[in-house]
Amino acid sequence: MSLAALLLLADGRFPAGGHAHSGGAEAAVKAGRVHDAATMAAFLTGRLHTSGLTSAALAAAATRAAGGAAPYGFDALDEAADARTPSPAQRAVSRRLGRQLLRAASAAWPHPVLDRLRALGSHQPVVLGAAAYAAGLTPAQAAAAAAYESVNGPATACVRLLGLDPYQVAARLAGLGPQLDAVAGQATEAALADDLALLPAASAPLLDIYAEQHHSWKVRLFAS
Repeated sequence: MSLAALLLLADGRFPAGGHAHSGGAEAAVKAGRVHDAATMAAFLTGRLHTSGLTSAALAAAATRAAGGAAPYGFDALDEAADARTPSPAQRAVSRRLGRQLLRAASAAWPHPVLDRLRALGSHQPVVLGAAAYAAGLTPAQAAAAAAYESVNGPATACVRLLGLDPYQVAARLAGLGPQLDAVAGQATEAALADDLALLPAASAPLLDIYAEQHHSWKVRLFAS
């Protein structure tokens, strides 16, 4: 296990394209649902326990699949990710981010398992799990990276969208620490069952609606 690799993979400056996406925050801000640090924290909490949990479980399962420890492959995991992403706009974004992450991870940790993903155009959480394996990380660490990513990106976006105090935003993220650990643990436990049907499928209908609305905007700061 490499703590340095985990820190790099979870770093918002890792060139995987995440900085260009708000994770639904831009649409939530425009709708007036997120307008200060408190409402941002509520948004992040909801995102963590829905799409964050689902992504974390897919990432942990992909790490197991990459190492041959699971009875399914990347293609089945990709179908499971598709089934858990009802918004066409979000599916497209997830696959685009997957391609960008694959490029960055292949440069950082070249590995045959990443080469196998190149033709699939897989969802971002699946690529994240494979990248974690290539970097020498565990399924639990992959889940932790995915859970953190589900809140860090939108939080950073809120600084730009609302001009929030970065210190307050960092404090809110720190306050989510115990919940991040719990979600990563729940996701890892689900992945260890080696049954795709048992992976979390927590839904966030408003995020799906926001994604479709945001996709139709002609002027926007973030790609999603």
